[in-house]
Amino acid sequence: MNDRLTGSRADGFSSGMTTHLALTADLIARAHPRLGPDDVGAMPLLPEAETDALLDRALGAKPGPPEEVWLFAYGALMWRPDFSFVERRPATVRGWHRRFCLWQWRFRGTREQPGVMLALDRGGQCRGLAYRLAGPDPRAALRPVWHREMRGQGYAARWLPAHTQDGPVAALAFVANRAGRRYAGRLTETEVAAHVAAACGHLGPNAEYLLNTAAACAALGLRDRHLERLQARVAAHLAAAPTLP
Repeated sequence: MNDRLTGSRADGFSSGMTTHLALTADLIARAHPRLGPDDVGAMPLLPEAETDALLDRALGAKPGPPEEVWLFAYGALMWRPDFSFVERRPATVRGWHRRFCLWQWRFRGTREQPGVMLALDRGGQCRGLAYRLAGPDPRAALRPVWHREMRGQGYAARWLPAHTQDGPVAALAFVANRAGRRYAGRLTETEVAAHVAAACGHLGPNAEYLLNTAAACAALGLRDRHLERLQARVAAHLAAAPTLP
């Protein structure tokens, strides 16, 4: 595996930046000592056959060499990729930014206390990681992460130019499906922080997802002021919350 994670050129960023995070695992565990039951009906998943058909359509529209698949990561895929890759590089996509804009009524939220998840939304730019997937069969390499991200019907798939220190690559990115019912629009940071602090599903608290993403950005030397402000707001919510028995 080739880890191109250091460098000082225009589209690279250096690892090792120290960023203090007010949000901690202890704060989250104190506020959410128990996970809730799974509510299958809260967020129906797309059938596997339909999800596979969308994958085939996306691969049919892929620019560049058919055997080479790049994937752009900006949230959980930075710290939990769950796929094999042969290379990863710091990368920037332009015209899209990282935003908590997808409702989550299951997994890390509930119908009563919905969580909010990250997607790419229009405008600005986003720095993250570009992964080149491993293996001779691009469809087989991509299918597990495609099902993980696309069955919840919150995302649309786009091939975007991801700018790296070695030049641009055409990378698959999961952007917000603005036409879908999960799209939350442009919530304020105050609104996002309140939802993230309160939400906890059967996979864990929404705040844990935020903490892991903010920590991954800090470890990569990727400065995201929105995440930094948001984690501090969520930490303040959790610190003020009563300790649950």
